[in-house]
Amino acid sequence: MNPVKRTSAPGAAYQAKLPTPFALLGIRTEGGVLAEITFLPESAGALSPRDRLAARACAQIDRYLEDSEFRFDLPIAFQGTAFQRRVWKRISAIDAGLTRSYGEIARELGSSPRAVGQACGANPVPLVVPCHRVLAAGGLGGFAHHERGFHLAVKRWLLAHEGSAGRQQ
Repeated sequence: MNPVKRTSAPGAAYQAKLPTPFALLGIRTEGGVLAEITFLPESAGALSPRDRLAARACAQIDRYLEDSEFRFDLPIAFQGTAFQRRVWKRISAIDAGLTRSYGEIARELGSSPRAVGQACGANPVPLVVPCHRVLAAGGLGGFAHHERGFHLAVKRWLLAHEGSAGRQQ
């Protein structure tokens, strides 16, 4: 499987590229905060952390891979709309092994499932803000603005890693 880059600014410089069982992760830090985690093609190759925060992010991702209930503690640059930030806050409250639906979150926020799905897809730091724990009412839903292929395989891997069988929170 050869993943396609999720989203990133053209020419984005990564402070680390971390191989994981499900993808190569590009980690970008900016001004002392985690700015982005992207899915990169394997051909991009690993890159040892170039700063302290990237090293901390890599270490925490490794901890998550060892223990799916590990809780990330990283400073994040949430650069999104007020609505996106509200969605990301709700997603961050979903415990490992549990899931929520786009519709449930939408009802809580007085919005639509589609708007919640768009905010999930715009999440700049997947894993840390666990948007993979948000599902469609009738199934898996999308992941990182993709509805099939590599990205859904990543979502399935993460849910299986957490032991989630679609258990609702």
